[in-house]
Amino acid sequence: MTTASTDPSTARAADLKQQVAALRPAYQADLAKGTERFFEPRRDDCPWCGSGRLRVRLRTTDLLQHKPGSFVLDSCQDCGHIFQNPRLSGPGLEFYYRDFYDGLGEQRLGGVFGNRVRAYRSRARSVAPYTAAPGSWLDVGTGHGHFCETAREVFPDTVFDGLDLSEGVELAQRHGRLNRGFRGPFPELAPQLAGTYDVVSMFHYLEHSTDPRAELAAARRALRPGGLLLIEVPDPECRYARLLGRWWLPWLQPQHLNLAPAANLRHRLGELGFTVLLEQHGAAHDPVDLLAACWLWLDAKAPREDTPWLPGPPPGRLRRALRGAVFLAGVPLLLLAALLDRLVRLLPHRARLSNAYRLVARAASDGR
Repeated sequence: MTTASTDPSTARAADLKQQVAALRPAYQADLAKGTERFFEPRRDDCPWCGSGRLRVRLRTTDLLQHKPGSFVLDSCQDCGHIFQNPRLSGPGLEFYYRDFYDGLGEQRLGGVFGNRVRAYRSRARSVAPYTAAPGSWLDVGTGHGHFCETAREVFPDTVFDGLDLSEGVELAQRHGRLNRGFRGPFPELAPQLAGTYDVVSMFHYLEHSTDPRAELAAARRALRPGGLLLIEVPDPECRYARLLGRWWLPWLQPQHLNLAPAANLRHRLGELGFTVLLEQHGAAHDPVDLLAACWLWLDAKAPREDTPWLPGPPPGRLRRALRGAVFLAGVPLLLLAALLDRLVRLLPHRARLSNAYRLVARAASDGR
């Protein structure tokens, strides 16, 4: 007979409660020192082009984890680059990434990333017209290596390595998803990887970087002459970015630090000696904008879940029931949003509703 004590969901809830309780003292000690140290001084020029013509594009909070703090995105009036200003400092990056991809967030996001096989195949196949079978491939920002695991089905003879700042890359190597896993900043590791790879990929990685231009230079260094660079990033020129405001998921504050329009990336790649072979918008689109916006809105209205960075006692039975009731009442809204997302996907690219874009570029064959 199954009892509550042996029910898997009950056991997981109990484990989560213990995990949160164990983490709470460290989080509360961090917050007691104030959040000002989590930010660098505000800058008065664009980190992409140097222009001083800036305006505030968005003010928001952490809508996913609900960690304390408010965040500002500025837009450059000359080149269109959008960036977090003031930007997270080193301690801020550590605080806001802690338990996002790893720790408390590992199981939740691991399931999300592990169930995107169709998107991973599409990404891998985007280089097929330009290379028969790459010998070596480096996936930067690989996380737990799920893309490489799927891409191996498309290119079974390719050796896939991965690079990431988190411990996920080490787990990916142990689980056999990667041939080799490198942990650390790409610009720092690039010299030891110079001229090694036929393909370097960066999927939704550059927007997390404090210096995207340095990341692109590192990719150029890691590639062999004539190698391919494959990039996919959120598109800040997507109409949803303005229509949905702070509820547009790709703003993803405070993790997303830089969002570059496609023209900016193309220009920078040209400066580095790349030739852009392909620019895709529809193929890179993830049809979840309306669904995600509705979910974020409902989550903001519902009582908070138990997390170690929020003050006060853990939520009791009533608060948990109210949270469930909010989402239950929102089911019709979520279903309608999901349906509309599917219909929007059928609209042509000129509607400018694609929330991401993809570039494939070839490095100069003379190694410059």
